[in-house]
Amino acid sequence: MTTLADLGPRICVLGPSNSGKSTLAVAIARHRQLQAVHLDQLFHLPHTDWQPRPEADFLQLHADAIAQERWVMDGNYSRCLPARLARATGFILLDLPTRTSLLRYFRRSWFERNRHGALAGNQDTVKWAMLHHIAVVTPPHRRRYDQLFEGIALPKLKLANTRQLQRFYETEGLAREPAP
Repeated sequence: MTTLADLGPRICVLGPSNSGKSTLAVAIARHRQLQAVHLDQLFHLPHTDWQPRPEADFLQLHADAIAQERWVMDGNYSRCLPARLARATGFILLDLPTRTSLLRYFRRSWFERNRHGALAGNQDTVKWAMLHHIAVVTPPHRRRYDQLFEGIALPKLKLANTRQLQRFYETEGLAREPAP
């Protein structure tokens, strides 16, 4: 099995919404002294209800982030993925079931006041558009992520359920710490 050390100093974490990408990125960043970069925070304006930045601003923030020497970056944003993978030294795919993503979405919207990867000044709420995204839009993307995973030549790791994810945390000595 691929270990965290095998993934190098620039790690991409991809997967469905609410699969644990941001929490994992923060745990890896703390353990490996890497910068955690949450693409949702680069794409959306802080202190808004998930309002996107101008596209050129997002692309520049993304370019600046991947130019750094040490990072773990969570988020999909497939239009930027080729540039990100060109700089990455490792790749993690979280492929947790849709029902897990839905449960995590409700938990974060109803019960979590602070979470890793959240927008500054924003409190998550349950939104029909997000439920639709998780339950309808994301499942067909899973096949594309599987194909992407198979074609990537980087050191890589696929975690397909919560048991595998938990085992990775334990094996690598990673800690899920509360968000600030």
